[in-house]
Amino acid sequence: MLHHIGHLVHDMSEAIERYRRLGFTLPAPAYPVMPTSPGAAPEPFGVANTHAYFPRDFIELVTVAGDGRMPGDARPIPLSVPDDRLPAIVEAVRATAATLTASLRRFQGVHILMIDAPDLDAATARLDAGGVRHGGVHAVRRPIETADGTRMEPVRFLEFGAEGRVPEGRVGLAENPPSQALRTDHPNGAIGLAGCLLCVADADLAETEKRYAAYLGRTARQDGPARTFDLPGAVITLVPAAALTDRLPGERPPGIPGFAAYTVTVRDLPAAERSLAANGVPLGRTSAGDPFVPSAEALGVAIIFQQANLVDQVGERRRVGAGVVLNQGY
Repeated sequence: MLHHIGHLVHDMSEAIERYRRLGFTLPAPAYPVMPTSPGAAPEPFGVANTHAYFPRDFIELVTVAGDGRMPGDARPIPLSVPDDRLPAIVEAVRATAATLTASLRRFQGVHILMIDAPDLDAATARLDAGGVRHGGVHAVRRPIETADGTRMEPVRFLEFGAEGRVPEGRVGLAENPPSQALRTDHPNGAIGLAGCLLCVADADLAETEKRYAAYLGRTARQDGPARTFDLPGAVITLVPAAALTDRLPGERPPGIPGFAAYTVTVRDLPAAERSLAANGVPLGRTSAGDPFVPSAEALGVAIIFQQANLVDQVGERRRVGAGVVLNQGY
């Protein structure tokens, strides 16, 4: 299954407003705050984010925390770094922010795809045996919202390619321990991620398919002119640019290569459509008949809505019954 997708945006306040209009519940954004030199006053620095949480995965909205300002409702996350380590940390954070800024210059939209790896060490051994280039396993902590407030949760991950980059952005594997994240009840009924669609140049389809087969350790099935990798509970689909508009009428690639769409499952698809319509959100129809929000309405990425199957819904109820906390509304 997918671990999360990362949607890079220019304006965090605008993005949160837009996602709430689409029926997603998001907490106030978290902004790291730290001094950039010994003795300096702490300031917003690096990368800010917020999340639409589901029981098994999430959508991350990401922006670069520039010019020292934060939205009025932002949650500052103070970072304490010893003076002797501060220059190296500042340099690393600036490098990450520069990478995201360069991605935003390409286009606003999804630039991050992380795939769930229940056993990251075993996955790493497989990749190494196959000669797949990656940046090694990293362990970090990220802020999450729980019933007791914000806490830092560990996550281990690796990213493919040179310096954690492949042509379409940041793609990798992530392993999480059992999370205490505050699950949210979304007005549109969303309960999880079901897929991501990568648009590539027609001439690059075969090479991209080969690359993802190595990443995932599985082969793709032919899906018309596209190639689809079936994962537990989700799919990753590679679509040649010439076929994108057949699959998503009216859509154009945000950039080639680029993630053109992702899919969310909902409890009740007709109810989700009514909710979107009530909020004045225009909808298209995929070639399979599923409603989707055009990329022009969703800040650079099309969002497809699908009816969750019974297995997904039963699994969600079991997780809730086992103690998952739901946040009703905003």
